[in-house]
Amino acid sequence: MVTSASTTLPTTVFAQTALGAGSTDDTAAAVKPASGAKDAKDANEATTVRAEQMTGRPDREVDLDRDVELIRGNTIVKADKAIYRIIKDEVDATGSVWMKTLTARYTGDHVVLNIDSGEGYATNPTYVLDANGGRGYAQRADFLSSERSVLTQSTYSTCEAIEPDWYIKSQTLDLDQGRDVGTMTNGIVYFKDTPIFGSPWLDFPLSDARKSGVLAPTIGATSTGGMEVAIPYYFNIAPNRDLMLTPKYIARRGLQIGEVARYLGDNYSGKVSGEWINDHLTNTQRYTFTLEHAQQFKNGFGYGWNVSKASDNNYPTDFSNTLDGVSNRLLLRDVYASYAATYWNVTAHVAKYQVLQDPLLPITQPYDRVPQIIFTATRSDVAGFDLSTTGEFTRFSSPNLVGGDRTSITPKISYPILGTSYYVTPTVSMDATNYRLNNQVPGAPVDLNRVTPTFAVDSGLTFERDANFFGRSMTQTFEPRLYYLRTPFRDQSQFPVFDTALADFNFSSIFSDNRFVGRDRISDANQITFGATSRFIESNGTERMRVALAQRFYFAQPQVELPGAIVTQSSKSDLLAGLTGQITNELSVDNAVRYSQSLSTFVQADYGVRWEPAPKKVLNLSYRLDRVNQVIGSNGVLEDVKQYDLSGQWPLSARWYGVGRLNYSIPDKTVTEGLAGLEYRADCWVFRLVAQRLPTSSAQATTSFFIQLELNGFAKIGSNPMDALTSSIPGYQIVNKPDTLSRN
Repeated sequence: MVTSASTTLPTTVFAQTALGAGSTDDTAAAVKPASGAKDAKDANEATTVRAEQMTGRPDREVDLDRDVELIRGNTIVKADKAIYRIIKDEVDATGSVWMKTLTARYTGDHVVLNIDSGEGYATNPTYVLDANGGRGYAQRADFLSSERSVLTQSTYSTCEAIEPDWYIKSQTLDLDQGRDVGTMTNGIVYFKDTPIFGSPWLDFPLSDARKSGVLAPTIGATSTGGMEVAIPYYFNIAPNRDLMLTPKYIARRGLQIGEVARYLGDNYSGKVSGEWINDHLTNTQRYTFTLEHAQQFKNGFGYGWNVSKASDNNYPTDFSNTLDGVSNRLLLRDVYASYAATYWNVTAHVAKYQVLQDPLLPITQPYDRVPQIIFTATRSDVAGFDLSTTGEFTRFSSPNLVGGDRTSITPKISYPILGTSYYVTPTVSMDATNYRLNNQVPGAPVDLNRVTPTFAVDSGLTFERDANFFGRSMTQTFEPRLYYLRTPFRDQSQFPVFDTALADFNFSSIFSDNRFVGRDRISDANQITFGATSRFIESNGTERMRVALAQRFYFAQPQVELPGAIVTQSSKSDLLAGLTGQITNELSVDNAVRYSQSLSTFVQADYGVRWEPAPKKVLNLSYRLDRVNQVIGSNGVLEDVKQYDLSGQWPLSARWYGVGRLNYSIPDKTVTEGLAGLEYRADCWVFRLVAQRLPTSSAQATTSFFIQLELNGFAKIGSNPMDALTSSIPGYQIVNKPDTLSRN
């Protein structure tokens, strides 16, 4: 029978007609399935049915013709024709079928779907996944639920083009969006219609969630090892635990096995990482590992460790492809425990080091600390006073050098006087230190004591005025600072040097109460330090520019020095000056200089400028001069450090980007570190070609080559240059990520 414009359906369903003016057969009905539903929410939700013509028995089966649409919750089916079997809650649609489920959209010639369970099938479907934009087509799709489907003779890609640049053909493709996993059998990856990778079994994530499986292989080359091929396998053990194993074949050296395991809990975290190889070049077994753990309990107690070891001195030279890995030649082995209360805390360490020596630049073996116990206590605003105490006991151990126990305590009391535009803080402290030494030469003292008081006054003012900065209204401040320090002389020439060095002279140390870092030397002082800072601040609080000057003046020349130090007599220190800020939206500067008035020359200087006119457009240029911290040159004499550093990322065309870095040593007339590369950004993939040169020792360098094809949302094939790019080029942005430049 044919329904008229107004049809009364049986009481087992609820129906209402919706007719347009002059229409006789445009019908819409809201139908509640007679069969039970698995989901309680869906069971109580009606199915809305629309079609130009509706025939059949409304209590059993309805034939729908022309502009058919069925809607139940998140499920929508549109087609030219359809049969809705009400008892089964099943739709059988044909002709230009379009279907939307909870997690995907499909088109096809013929679709049969149980709207309640999500089970069914489609012939010749296309699909689009909502989670990551993955899409493709197949001969058939079998729907196992609203979140899972199995496609036969299918393709997959994240490219939106009708003819994608890359895609995967597979015999079967299981899309389980409930688990965010896609699983293929007999899959072949095509790039520009050329097969580049194949596997009888392959799975991949459908979102950013972690999952177990084989990661894309990495392929690269270094000048020390030759070609390298690694195939990582990732184990997603639990939401808070994972493991990655990386077999890597190095052409000249053999098979290297690497692993990284991570774990995280409510009050603890840690990582275990390592590498092992039977090196064909050296005919030795070589390895490195690091163990990290930190745990903190609610009662204030905590403990942890950081332990590293390498098999030999040359391991970072031969195998590391990062500057941090190459330069790290002091491997720490530290185990600690701590306790924190409201106003005090105590930490105990046992720390040793492994030194990976460079024969041309040997490092002195640091003292073992077995143990080191540090106590600190602070209490603010006790009748206006701030109180603090620092105590330490350390046993320094060395097989060849003078060792012993150092015990010290330093109580401190200050009285801050604060106003709206000024502050004055007088401080009194007392250092008491005792040494009990061993391995001393005969006749040298083994018991040494030092008690040293210190008095300091720190004061400052803040002035503000309205100003104009490159045509923009600003608030300019002028902040003078005056710091007086008085510490009497104590003869410390017989004291050992366990962990002490002269502090770098900069804006932080010029206002400190000791010229040394460490407790083996307390500098005498009768001096005053002047400083001034001016800032340009926008109305929203953003600091646009900062200019600073500082200099120290001596009423008496300090006499405490480290052994072998060159003593210079001067009534004032070098002058420090700094200029940092964002000159314009595109141009920023970061400059700091140290000028010796007695020598009439700059002894340290760091000049830096960055130009960033748009996202993914950045150029950095810096110059470094250091006549204080000198290094051994190639000819064996002391040379100043003079270096230029140029780096940047710049679009060469609509899709090509150039990246590079050049660190050039003027005295050596050589490139100490270099990087050059190209990146091509397509709509759904990125190709990177990068070469990097790193110094691995004072006389050697290694060159690494990175070739990577990134298929957006699927895998990165080749060797990963991202660590090299982000660490070498300040301001670098990933070309296939959204722009992150903040423009004012």
